[in-house]
Amino acid sequence: MNLKNKLNLGVLFFIISLYGCENDSTPSDAIEPAVKLALTTKTFTISQIISAVVVEREVIIQTPNIINSTKNYPLVFAFHGNGGNNKSWINSLKSFTDRGDFVGIYPQGYLNSWNLGVEKSKADDLAFVNLIITELRKYQNLNFDKMYALGTSNGAAMTNELALKTTHFKAIAPIVSQLLQKQTTNATTNPVSVYQVNGALDPTIPISGGNAVGHVFLSAEGSAVWWATQFKCATSFETETIGLNTLKIYKNCDSSKEVRYYRLENGTHNIFPEDPLIYNKIWEFFNRF
Repeated sequence: MNLKNKLNLGVLFFIISLYGCENDSTPSDAIEPAVKLALTTKTFTISQIISAVVVEREVIIQTPNIINSTKNYPLVFAFHGNGGNNKSWINSLKSFTDRGDFVGIYPQGYLNSWNLGVEKSKADDLAFVNLIITELRKYQNLNFDKMYALGTSNGAAMTNELALKTTHFKAIAPIVSQLLQKQTTNATTNPVSVYQVNGALDPTIPISGGNAVGHVFLSAEGSAVWWATQFKCATSFETETIGLNTLKIYKNCDSSKEVRYYRLENGTHNIFPEDPLIYNKIWEFFNRF
């Protein structure tokens, strides 16, 4: 190898070592800044090395127009589906952020996807979320004891992954994706409240589970039962009928958590025509934990 190639490799390894250290750090290790930034709606970027290339990844912070300086706002992370983008969440959750219920955090998936193994993205998305939280600690008026995550489709699978492999979130809401079979193998996780939503007519990720979009899924009900068993919820569950739809509720879980499974009988991979108020239900659920 000639001297020029050695120098180029040396520079690359140096850059990787710098970003690698950043990716390995966790928010709990972060030092709180002496002077914090004013909270406002904005877009920032996180630098991350993906396949030996430094990539700038976008994150949207969506806040009320007027910040109540006496309040620390809960945070809701929202993860788009495969092929989607983070800007779609701005309008979807705008009524909540405008009202000051929470501050929305909307990350962008690399190559418009979240890496669960077969997607286009090969990014370390767990490290990405760690880096986002470290960045958010620079801002005033945020309550890091009340962080929640929701996602649709591939974003729901990412939400499940975060619940399984981090301790950031008090509650999650995976929408139109149940657990991947591989996610439940030798899994250990701290208790978290779960509000899982599935459409009975979903052609993309069938409610019965099995092979779909390159993954093997548990059934939707099997996924909810797995969470309930994992968190030692009561073996019996409550059932509510909401029109044609069914809500199963598993209570008395470890750490006072709760697992909900909401099945929409006419729901497809887009469940919102069947329940346009689903985000209201999810926020009411999140706000209890």
